[in-house]
Amino acid sequence: MLEGQGDPRRTARARGNRHEWLAARLAVGATGQGEGQTVRILLVEDDPRIVLFVGESLEDAGYSVTVARDGEEGFLDARLNGYDLVILDLRLPRLDGLEVARRLRADGIATPILMLTARAREQDLIAGLDVGADDYLTKPFRLGELRARVRALLRRDSLSHARVMRVGDLELDTATRQVRRAGRAIDLSAREYALLHYLVHHVGQTLTRAQLEGAVWSDSAVGSNVVEVYIGYLRHKIDAPCGTPLIHTVRGVGYALRVPDPVSPPLTV
Repeated sequence: MLEGQGDPRRTARARGNRHEWLAARLAVGATGQGEGQTVRILLVEDDPRIVLFVGESLEDAGYSVTVARDGEEGFLDARLNGYDLVILDLRLPRLDGLEVARRLRADGIATPILMLTARAREQDLIAGLDVGADDYLTKPFRLGELRARVRALLRRDSLSHARVMRVGDLELDTATRQVRRAGRAIDLSAREYALLHYLVHHVGQTLTRAQLEGAVWSDSAVGSNVVEVYIGYLRHKIDAPCGTPLIHTVRGVGYALRVPDPVSPPLTV
């Protein structure tokens, strides 16, 4: 459904009544258009404040947003409908976010999952990634960062099919195995290239050390700090000469390749 004069959400926003807008969203979802096609996002969240702020922000960015208010509803909706992305709260009534993610992956649903969590404990974050979440945000978070994570996860599938993979000013040619940043050629060893390729293929996603070891060193025994050592090599070659880092450490969890995003005010919930 395209937004128009008869859309109750548009009417509510025009009147400035945020509660009516939220009620309309919960009743019929929200539809927007981005760059010629609709990108459909399922937001599984029971807190009306987060639904309001996140929903408005994504709608303003041109996405179509549907809201599920508990884990069971979210699981069924995600399984039966073809969404491009699921934003999933960890603590939900009826079925928690971990179980929703686990069941979706068990059913073969490969839709990217961005998990929202108020828990910052290392074991909770790793548990979310292990059951199939692609990335996570810890509350409170900035709406700008949320949109950046959404863009990165949506970009990942199209990026994986391109011969030249681009993340910001970084270019990786999968045919010639040449790497450039800001037009400058970068010489990488075979392992460094494999690690960078995996990071680029999963741009925006937080990857655990175990995931990186399994993807890059599955054919050999490795030391306990091999990932840290090779991340250091890449940072020296990729980030240090440019000043703006693309490779980020997620403390206690692993690493992520991310494009710098403009700072926006934090969402406090």
